[in-house]
Amino acid sequence: MLEAIVMAAGEGRRLRPLTKRWPKPILPIDGRPVIATLVRELHAAGCRRVTVVTGYLAGQVEQLLGDGSGFGLELRYARQPRPDGSADAVSRGLEAGAEPPLLICTADTVFSSGDVATFARKLEQSEAPGAVAIRRDPPTGAGVEVEDCRVRKIIGAASNPFAHASLWGLGRELLPYLEGLSGPPFELADAYQRAIDDGCEISAIEVARTRDLTDPLDLVKENFVYLAGHE
Repeated sequence: MLEAIVMAAGEGRRLRPLTKRWPKPILPIDGRPVIATLVRELHAAGCRRVTVVTGYLAGQVEQLLGDGSGFGLELRYARQPRPDGSADAVSRGLEAGAEPPLLICTADTVFSSGDVATFARKLEQSEAPGAVAIRRDPPTGAGVEVEDCRVRKIIGAASNPFAHASLWGLGRELLPYLEGLSGPPFELADAYQRAIDDGCEISAIEVARTRDLTDPLDLVKENFVYLAGHE
C-alpha cells in the first residue's frame, strides 16, 4: 500500500506577518487550505495512510486535519522540533511508522488536479527505487538535469529546462542515503544525489504547473478568482 509523508513544519518566513499567526500550510489557494487540497490529492492517488510532519504552530495544522477520516484516510503526526531540513523531516516521519514506498511532498504546494495520482502511477510502473517530479516552468534558481527520463543531477545548471516540483518517490532502497548527510540542514536533494552518484536510477516524472504562496501578495493573486465569485 502506498503511503505518504507531508512536510508541514516550516515557518514560512517570507510570508510574514501572516505566518506570525497562521502556519503556511493552512493558508488558502482558491479559498481552501493548501494542505487540505494536498491531502485530497493524496487520497485520489491511492494513499490511505499519511504521516504529516509538523513543527511551527503544529497545533493549528493538526486541528485542521484531525485523524484524516474527513479525507477518507488515516492521518498520523510526527514532530520536527527544529528546521533541520527535508531529509530530517522524512526521517521523523519514518520513525513515526511511515513505510516505503512513499510519496513525499511539501505542504505548501498545490498540484494540477490528478498530477499526484499520475506521479504515483508512473512511479510504480518505472520500478525505480525513487522518483522526482519535474516541471517545465523556467527555474528561478538551479534546474534539474534529466536524460532519458532519469534524473542525472538534482541541483543542475540554471539553463536546464526543468525545475523541481516538490514531490518525491521514495523506495526502501533509498533509505540508507538519508543517513550521514552533511548539515544541518539535512536535505533530500543531497540524499538523492548521493543515490544517483552510486548508480541508483531515479525517475524524472513531469507534472504540470504547480502553485504555492511565496510572499503575502501571492495570497491575493492565488485567491482572486475565488474572491471575485463571492462579491
